[in-house]
Amino acid sequence: MANHKSSVKRIRQTKTRTLHNKYYAKTMRNAVRKLRAMTNKEEAVELYPKVQKMLDKLAKQNIIHKNKAANIKSSLTKHIQKLG
Repeated sequence: MANHKSSVKRIRQTKTRTLHNKYYAKTMRNAVRKLRAMTNKEEAVELYPKVQKMLDKLAKQNIIHKNKAANIKSSLTKHIQKLG
């Protein structure tokens, strides 16, 4: 157990932030999964900017790494291009 007041507070803050970050990371993963499951190109093109915005925001807030966001966006673009 923590010995200092400041470390007790830090533990509380970390729990809260971890929960917050997990929620947004899971929401992002679900959105990416939904886009990858699409077979209609028009719907995928319509959803892609929303997912891209979400990835950029999460990368900016350091919830996910900026390179991971770039890799996901790249793979989603390739997926959309393959749809016919």
